[in-house]
Amino acid sequence: MADWARAQSPGAVDEILNQENKRMADHLASKVTRLKSLALDIDRDAEDQNRYLDSMDSDFSSVTGLLTGSVKRFSTMARSGRDNRRLLCGVALGLLVVFFILSYLLSRART
Repeated sequence: MADWARAQSPGAVDEILNQENKRMADHLASKVTRLKSLALDIDRDAEDQNRYLDSMDSDFSSVTGLLTGSVKRFSTMARSGRDNRRLLCGVALGLLVVFFILSYLLSRART
């Protein structure tokens, strides 16, 4: 813009304005290119995350079916009689003991 004062003729002013316009257009084009690249990266990332979430949905659906069947079998066993209840309590206590032993051993192994 300081070059405008040095310009002698209207043609020189137009030339200076054209040069500045081209420089600003190039600067704007580089910014647009960066924004386009960023938008494409975001799109790619969103598609990857959607695929990951879809696979998690199918995994959770299969686990839900598995747990539903297990709960039905567990309920049937609990309702079937007194001997099964004793067995069920013994198995539950045994699993709790195994869980606490494993958690203790894993905590000791980390330190």
